[in-house]
Amino acid sequence: MTPQQQIALVEKYFTAVDQEDLPALLSTLTEDCVFSVETHRVRLEGHEAVSAMFKRLWRNHKAVRHDRFVYVPDPDGRRIAARFHVENIEMDGSLTHKSNCNFFEITGERFSAVAVYMSGANTLDRAPT
Repeated sequence: MTPQQQIALVEKYFTAVDQEDLPALLSTLTEDCVFSVETHRVRLEGHEAVSAMFKRLWRNHKAVRHDRFVYVPDPDGRRIAARFHVENIEMDGSLTHKSNCNFFEITGERFSAVAVYMSGANTLDRAPT
């Protein structure tokens, strides 16, 4: 995968997250994708577990936005790192800002692993299911 294709896949993933588009999001992940939030000792495997996490995120926030990306694609085309800013709009209208890094591993044309390094509280898993 070229660096441009790697970046396009990351952009497709985050567009799907921000638009709460679960089918588009899952289309970027292998069926057995391992999703971890390394800073909070969370490890999920597969579409069902990842779907539940994102549904919880969307249910517990008015909106989520990712921007200010900096990409570091691996020349071999199998990994890409992304540093970015996150803005979560809480249900009461307040804002939570984060500076995060994700490390993606690519198998074929999808992510087989996503490792998240998140500043502050774990907004992906802090609320009850």
